[in-house]
Amino acid sequence: MSGLKVLVVGASIAGPATAYWLAKAGAKVTVIERFATLRTGGQAVDIRTAGVSVMRKMSGMEVQVRAKSTQEEGVCFVREDGRPYGIIRATGNPDQQSLISEYEIHRGDLANILHGLTKDNKNIDYIFGEQVASMQRNDDGPIEVDFANGSAPSTYDLVVACDGATSRTRAIGFGCGVRDHVVPTNTWAAYFTIKQDLLQGSKLGQGYNAVGGRFLSLGSESGSSTVMLMSVQPRGKGDSTLPFRQASSHGDLLLREYVAKHFRGAGWKSDVILRGMMHSEDFYASEIVQVKIPSFYNERLVLVGDAGYAAGATGGGTSLALTGAYMLAGELSKHPGDLAAGLKGYEQQMRPIVKEMQKIPPFVSTILAPQTAWGIQLRNYIFALVAWSGIAEFLPKYLGSAFARTDDFPLPDYDWKKTDQVD
Repeated sequence: MSGLKVLVVGASIAGPATAYWLAKAGAKVTVIERFATLRTGGQAVDIRTAGVSVMRKMSGMEVQVRAKSTQEEGVCFVREDGRPYGIIRATGNPDQQSLISEYEIHRGDLANILHGLTKDNKNIDYIFGEQVASMQRNDDGPIEVDFANGSAPSTYDLVVACDGATSRTRAIGFGCGVRDHVVPTNTWAAYFTIKQDLLQGSKLGQGYNAVGGRFLSLGSESGSSTVMLMSVQPRGKGDSTLPFRQASSHGDLLLREYVAKHFRGAGWKSDVILRGMMHSEDFYASEIVQVKIPSFYNERLVLVGDAGYAAGATGGGTSLALTGAYMLAGELSKHPGDLAAGLKGYEQQMRPIVKEMQKIPPFVSTILAPQTAWGIQLRNYIFALVAWSGIAEFLPKYLGSAFARTDDFPLPDYDWKKTDQVD
């Protein structure tokens, strides 16, 4: 694989992780990102199962992730007056995590860590403010890539799309629309920070539900509050996220106004949260979807992370991105000089993992965001019973593969090329 010239599209989590492992295998990697800088906003994400194993193979990453951990001690659902129904805490075992992850970290912090692990590697170049305009492949040769924002056209042996669930690169390379292969979950969420600590320094995250599938959560961090507002509608009742996407297409202000209107009158701390949201400096909102596509590659274009297998609200997206990056580079290094065999191996390794990690356990949306007042009350009483009885530590195995033990997803070992990369 030494000397393979690769273009990685996207500099969030999947992109730099892929660059790390490809460079370790001897490839020359260019990472492009359509935004001018790293995107530092977004929600807290968990590293679980196979993602933990990959992280531990990346020099210095686990220490940095722990240092930037949100360090939540537990979570609770609360009544409108703020009184909790019960508390579920972390297990303290990073290899068998509960609803609380020992490796919970803000998406922007994780992106910064991965960028830091790769930016000084002489085999990796970053170009910000750039994106693919077109791709063309002649016969069995490399891909010719034209760029949209001034970079000179170039050829690559392989293009890796790491640019999200509505990947523009996937659309170009597979000849499809950006929403083709996207499976809606009728869920969207907004994430932001407000400059007021509504939990007064408590490390117990709080969640509150309002009728209509509205869920509000709060965390405390450095004198501020981290907020997630999530709207969950029953699946099978049409595309309920269309109004959200329409608001999003009209810019940040109209999107904030749409979110505020949707959550207005929700109760609890919603009034102060919505006022803070309108002035938040890191507001970010997105639809939560899954991506299901027949093949993770098309000739010399391959998909890693959400571009190929977004997990939705299963809790496995970050782990799938890290695992996909490792598997792609490993399989390519296993088949030097035979790109087709390497890509086929990647598909074979990742397909069963993706299938498991995309499984949405029954009643998850009902548990997270009941639609009616009666449903909310029932869920809260069940949560109180679970928290009081101590059976919470046994629940993860019923909540899907994203909550399995780390060793339930063993990774193959690869013989990496010895390089002089900076770890």
